[in-house]
Amino acid sequence: MSFRTKESKLLLVLGAFFVANAILSEFIGVKIFTVEGTIGIKQFDINLFGVPNLSFHMSAGVLTWPIIFIMTDIINEYFGVRQVRFLSILTAILISYAFIVVGAAMHLQPSDFWVNQDVNGQKVNMNIAFAGIFGQGMWIIVGSITAFLVGQIADVLIFHRIKKITGDKALWLRATGSTVVSQFIDSFVVIFIAFYLNPQYHWSFQMVMAIGLVGYVYKFIVAILMTPVLYLVHSIIDGYLGKDLSQRMIKMAGRR
Repeated sequence: MSFRTKESKLLLVLGAFFVANAILSEFIGVKIFTVEGTIGIKQFDINLFGVPNLSFHMSAGVLTWPIIFIMTDIINEYFGVRQVRFLSILTAILISYAFIVVGAAMHLQPSDFWVNQDVNGQKVNMNIAFAGIFGQGMWIIVGSITAFLVGQIADVLIFHRIKKITGDKALWLRATGSTVVSQFIDSFVVIFIAFYLNPQYHWSFQMVMAIGLVGYVYKFIVAILMTPVLYLVHSIIDGYLGKDLSQRMIKMAGRR
């Protein structure tokens, strides 16, 4: 089989970006950064549900999640629910596979010369650093994959519900609307499983709600800001496919 048609090439490119960014998000997500510090402003001091001193400390995985949701909505628009569902399940399987491979790599006996290194003038135990970066706990992995699947299912269903009402108009409404709802679900599911159900932690339900809500506010703002990017990608794809083929694919996707 060869990817000769424009449709097949487009699906291959979109699917590759979708899978690659989802896996990247899992591995860079171990780093926690401060949004306020990154943009050079004073950290907020928010009090929610009795949890004090909250600010926007986010997983670095949020860098690629907007791209994933744009890919989700674009694939949904041109190829329909079945393709998004297939790619979501495939991605979850590949993420699980990636963690299995990393787990196996962590158990390899390190070479003596590699363990102790000088990194920017600091002594670093590379084996401990490797385990600390890649060795995410099982609860976090399960929470992340579950949140991904649930969020994707919610996104595609809401996208098509809105499309049935608006027709081919108001792309921003069905894309952004489905994203902000699915991101809301994703924000709480991962924290609930990874830190509330996980016996290693003792987070209260109030803490889960407070931290989840702070994270969701960030994701909501980013989803709104990404709307012009969605239209840009849509325009590029329409230019690549041509008006007639683009419209046919969108109509067919709505029936799938």
